[in-house]
Amino acid sequence: MALYRKYRPKTFAEFIGQNHIVQTLQNAIKEGTFSHAYLFYGPKGTGKTTIARLFAKAINCENREGYEPCNQCLSCQEINEGRAIDLIEIDAASNRGIEEVRQLKENAKFPPTRLKYKVFIIDEAHQLSKDAANALLKILEEPPKHVVFILATTEIHKMIPTIISRCQRFDFHKLSIEEILKKLEAISKQEGLKIDKSALNLIAANAQGSIRDAESLLDQVISFTKNLGKEKIEEEDIRELLGLTNPDIVLKFIDLLNTKKIKEVIEHLNAQIQNGADPLLLGKMLIDYLRAILLFKIDPHLASPFLSDLTEETKKHLQKYSQQFDEIKVRKWLKVLLEAYNKMKYSPIPQLPLELACLEICENL
Repeated sequence: MALYRKYRPKTFAEFIGQNHIVQTLQNAIKEGTFSHAYLFYGPKGTGKTTIARLFAKAINCENREGYEPCNQCLSCQEINEGRAIDLIEIDAASNRGIEEVRQLKENAKFPPTRLKYKVFIIDEAHQLSKDAANALLKILEEPPKHVVFILATTEIHKMIPTIISRCQRFDFHKLSIEEILKKLEAISKQEGLKIDKSALNLIAANAQGSIRDAESLLDQVISFTKNLGKEKIEEEDIRELLGLTNPDIVLKFIDLLNTKKIKEVIEHLNAQIQNGADPLLLGKMLIDYLRAILLFKIDPHLASPFLSDLTEETKKHLQKYSQQFDEIKVRKWLKVLLEAYNKMKYSPIPQLPLELACLEICENL
């Protein structure tokens, strides 16, 4: 079983992140004041459908004390095993038409077969056609007392305002590296994995705020290292699997540009490409690091939310550069490199625009 399925939280206490949402839903469950319709909005892999299932389980739990489902009663077991006929999950991407929503409306009229509440979870709700959305709106305006709707979307701007106004809205945010790392460490311990913390940190940093992506990456890493017959997973294994450039390579790049060593800059760039580095990825990392230096110069506190994908060691290096570099110089470098990056996508020699940008920086900036 995939790790993200195997370790899907069964209680609110096991859920990591989105504390502002979890706390509000817990209070509503405990006091019995929950809404008939919710809208969960946020990036993929941030826990929208997981929270929706937990919520459905909690309001239907037969032995609930407070807000946590017991996971022992028949209702909880049916939901955990994916066989609760009163918990209906719909993927709007493949069920977006008016007929599907009409069937949903007919289904909603009938009381639940087993559970106390019939719960409809509509994933990617923004994919509903205009007619289907308007049909859904009618039942959201006058829902049966035994029905709860939970709509999940990654693109709320594509949803009609009247549906948004009928739902209690919760905005999910990307998880921090620390939150993802906490979950990965727990999984590694349960799985008995021998893995360096720096390796887990790198997985967390490259999951882009998605716990599901992080768990999938860890799954890939386990399979990859098993094939190699390795007993312990190290940071370099992650870099090899993901095709990542070592941060030290990019930091050295910045050092050479700063000292205006044209020959060494070009040699360093081409050596990395000869070793299999992707010129586009190298260019993007250089731009990302310079942007981080600029944000540190403007305000270290302002920079923090934008640096969540970087390791602590890399952050320290960039903070040091921010104290040494002139802000105007960094801004000029970024403009030249951004222009080069756009040209690299169409260049017959991908690294040539980056080479020319490096020459421009060393000679004129």
